[in-house]
Amino acid sequence: MPRRRIGFWYRFAAVLCKPPLVVLLKRDWRGMENIPAEGGFITAVNHNSHIDPFAYAHFQYNTGRVPRFLAKSGLFNKGFIGAAMRGTGQIPVYRESTDALSAFRAAIDAVERGECVAFYPEGTLTRDPDGWPMTGKTGAARVALQTKCPVIPVAQWGANELLPPYAKKPSLLPRKTHRVLAGPPVDLDRFYEREMTPELLKEATEVIMAAVTRQLEQIRGEQAPETPYDPRRERIEQRRRTHTQKREERARGGRPTAREEGLGT
Repeated sequence: MPRRRIGFWYRFAAVLCKPPLVVLLKRDWRGMENIPAEGGFITAVNHNSHIDPFAYAHFQYNTGRVPRFLAKSGLFNKGFIGAAMRGTGQIPVYRESTDALSAFRAAIDAVERGECVAFYPEGTLTRDPDGWPMTGKTGAARVALQTKCPVIPVAQWGANELLPPYAKKPSLLPRKTHRVLAGPPVDLDRFYEREMTPELLKEATEVIMAAVTRQLEQIRGEQAPETPYDPRRERIEQRRRTHTQKREERARGGRPTAREEGLGT
């Protein structure tokens, strides 16, 4: 299937966004040869800054295969923003759907039309203290197993140095470098023709996230933690710690300890 034309709206967005990105960020982009020249595919990308979707889109735009991001369906009804979202072919996600697969039907359709659909499998900015990818959600795996399309793992680093996660002000100087490494397609063959159970999707997602993490290890020249940060596990652990603390406070009658009063060592 031939490449989809970039179109007016994407070119218009590029005119607006590329100049400031070129000024703010140097570029070290590798692995463009792993981006399929034809047909539908998925990119799985790590997320460590509020501006990295723009920086990553710049990289992807320059490959000639523009990304179609998943976004909340409500954004598509908001004036100019909605017109731009529709015009650039972004994909609405209907989160009110009770059927997990139907919530990604538009993404499946886009892949089957020969589009590039970009997933941030973590679902939000990484909360790993050192910026490594967290555990992923299963949406990318669902679409990949449904369509049997290539999944390209993409790691990026540098936009987070310009605007760290949850920071309100950018760090402009010295000028930062946006590093991107796109890897070869993730081997998911062993998951095909099997029942799409939650366990299967979780395992496939772990394989995808491991591939993204390996790309980031190459960019950073460091080794990632053996166990990815898991927000759900951290929330459970935090609740456990809070429960233990309250239980200990009740056991001592709610009185602070000497350490808490600053009297102990």
